[in-house]
Amino acid sequence: MQTDPLFAPLTLPCGVTLKNRLAKSAMSDSLGDGCGDPTPEQIRLYERWAMGGAALTIIGEVQGDPHAAEKPGNLVLGPRSDQAKLRTLTQRGAQNGALLFAQLGHAGAMTHPPIGSPKGPSALSLPGLVCEAFTRDDIRALPAQFAKTAQQAKWVGFGGVQIHAAHGFLLSQFLSPLFNKRDDAYGGSLHNRARLLHDVVDAVRDAVGPALPVIVKLNATDQLEGGLTAAEALKVVQMLDQTSIDMIDISGGTYFPGAKSASDSGGKGPYFADFCRAARKKTDKPLMLTGGIKTREQAMDILTAGTAEMIGLARAFILDPSLPDTWRNNGSGTSFPRFTDPPEGGITAWYTQQMTRIGQDAPLDPNADLDAAIAAYEARDAARIPLWHSKFGKP
Repeated sequence: MQTDPLFAPLTLPCGVTLKNRLAKSAMSDSLGDGCGDPTPEQIRLYERWAMGGAALTIIGEVQGDPHAAEKPGNLVLGPRSDQAKLRTLTQRGAQNGALLFAQLGHAGAMTHPPIGSPKGPSALSLPGLVCEAFTRDDIRALPAQFAKTAQQAKWVGFGGVQIHAAHGFLLSQFLSPLFNKRDDAYGGSLHNRARLLHDVVDAVRDAVGPALPVIVKLNATDQLEGGLTAAEALKVVQMLDQTSIDMIDISGGTYFPGAKSASDSGGKGPYFADFCRAARKKTDKPLMLTGGIKTREQAMDILTAGTAEMIGLARAFILDPSLPDTWRNNGSGTSFPRFTDPPEGGITAWYTQQMTRIGQDAPLDPNADLDAAIAAYEARDAARIPLWHSKFGKP
């Protein structure tokens, strides 16, 4: 019998094999305990995704520097981490042949001000976004910081790491001419703007060795005027082809204040498939396509056309935590909710609260109010801030 393309194994350049082509892509699940450690709900969430058939799940925004975190629900890998809780997470999230990766995060200019010190490639003073500029010494220290975090991820049992260079966080900021106005070796030309990413990739690989998967998440476009363009992003893909990484995860959009994320933009179908097809001509690395993939048919088309080797899904895995098993049995999966005039951040908050319910083994609440979801999301973060200060100190 011919193997279903969705469930064919994929061997990465490092030699590690993914059991199928379906990945739960990185999301900020907001389920840390406020002290940088996992909660029982977070552990259960990743266990459920693993038991549901995912080949790969990625925990978004795992921080090495607690003063550069995106939110107080992030995990932190450092000398004060609860190693026992992290090992429980990595063991239970790697059941059923799944691999659990840590996304190496650093929010940079978009560090949450109540718990950190926003710094970016250049100083900015915009509505909702104020940051200082990194010094050259600050920048030179970053690759070693990423490498140390990756090494700790390996030590506590993560099966691989993803270097986050998308969605407007630190490495994405350096790539973007909208954020990066530097006139030194880290700004100006694309080669210079990509220098930090290249240095981080090399440092992480040296730290974890040749056998642990290292992948990069990259924006196809910032979807912001003056940001990274698709043409420049293709050149970054070509640069990454010359490195030791094992896969490039193609996504897009930027969490710039007031901007819609790609998943909220209302586009139809896989958002970045055209870019992925162009990227295939620039690299022999496996590609993962993330964003806008909702149906089994769309995923099959991407694989059979050779557009990408892996399918990255996020919200689909929330609506059906056993999505791979559903698709293996030829089910179509669940329908996506439709929201009329959603408030800013409402859809993200709605899905985040649903992840909490999955981790509690509670049924999804399709009728949950968006404003109530925002209020619950913000209240939970507010309650964590003093816990973060107690553990890591005030910024």
